Amino acid sequence: MTDSISPMGPNVAPLDPLKGPAGTGPAAGPPPAEGERSFKEILKSSIEDVNRLQQEADQVLEKFTHGEATDDQVMVAFRKAQISFEALLQIRNKLVQAFESIQQMRI
Repeated sequence: MTDSISPMGPNVAPLDPLKGPAGTGPAAGPPPAEGERSFKEILKSSIEDVNRLQQEADQVLEKFTHGEATDDQVMVAFRKAQISFEALLQIRNKLVQAFESIQQMRI
């Protein structure tokens, strides 16, 4: 009879290399503390903000074509959208660079 006994004692669950301790799913860090956001949430929020600014710029342009907005308002809206998009693009480039660095590491 072969029971699944851990070499550390009967009360310690065996480790599964794909699931982490005792089949709890992929090993993950501790959940974020109250008030903290995960990287995924921050990134998603940033993408949504960039999208919102681009949509606002489109709306200001539409208002401009109907004579409801000034050319200054259009320039400011498009500049905000451009700066936020360029910042998000730089973040993306840094993430890709970090991923490539990790791929090149020897284990």
